[in-house]
Amino acid sequence: QVQLVESGGGLVQPGGSLRLSCAVSAFRFSVLAMSWHRQAPGKERELVAAIDTTGGNTNYVDSVKGRFTISRDNAKNTVYLQMNSLQPEDTAVYYCVAHGQYIYWGRGTQVTVSS
Repeated sequence: QVQLVESGGGLVQPGGSLRLSCAVSAFRFSVLAMSWHRQAPGKERELVAAIDTTGGNTNYVDSVKGRFTISRDNAKNTVYLQMNSLQPEDTAVYYCVAHGQYIYWGRGTQVTVSS
């Protein structure tokens, strides 16, 4: 069983930064590709960023390229999402997802960007 716990969300002003963390309880975290998704009120859930098992390859949705950075620490079983230059349209619940034999979702953390 794989469990994911997100943290680091909160309220931030436009232009600010937040760093999300996702702690993963898995016997072999290093074999799991990871991703962050988000769901804004009234909108469909979307993929924000993804990272492969080693951290050597990453992908981002166009709207966050140059502002968000996904990374992982396999020694700590943790994946991160550094979010800079946050805008009100980034307001959403952010979910951490693990991709293995099955797909596992965290419960999400709320990010609100507002002045």
